[in-house]
Amino acid sequence: MSDLRELYQEVILDHNRKPRNFRALPGANRTAAGHNPLCGDQITLYLDVADGVIRDVGFQGTGCAISRAAASLMTASIQGRTEAEAEALFAGFHRMLTEDGTETAVPSGLGKLGVFAGVREFPIRIKCATLPWHTMHAALARTPAAVSTE
Repeated sequence: MSDLRELYQEVILDHNRKPRNFRALPGANRTAAGHNPLCGDQITLYLDVADGVIRDVGFQGTGCAISRAAASLMTASIQGRTEAEAEALFAGFHRMLTEDGTETAVPSGLGKLGVFAGVREFPIRIKCATLPWHTMHAALARTPAAVSTE
């Protein structure tokens, strides 16, 4: 468990310091904004979707290391995937963090996203980790209202 905790911390810190896809996306045809009032996290997600495939993705915003790292890893994970595949990743990620009895279980197919299993130890941070995913869901669904974790 100690090795997993170290990996978790290393990946979170790396993606917080050097977030992948941290940029506005001028050609985005789907956008959504998300806010976690408890922690102050704010994210704007940009997607370029064509024929059901997420061709490009970017995000901007401010927040804690967990939300920023989650957005970075999420964007890297969904780029090039279909909308259905991205939603399936969200379902697996959410299940990993919220379902009882899965403290150490990482659903198959999550890849590097599995490092977030450690967030379960800090229930107050689950909303930080899932905010980018809820924002992605809203962008794919073309939901006009901003997403809030409250």
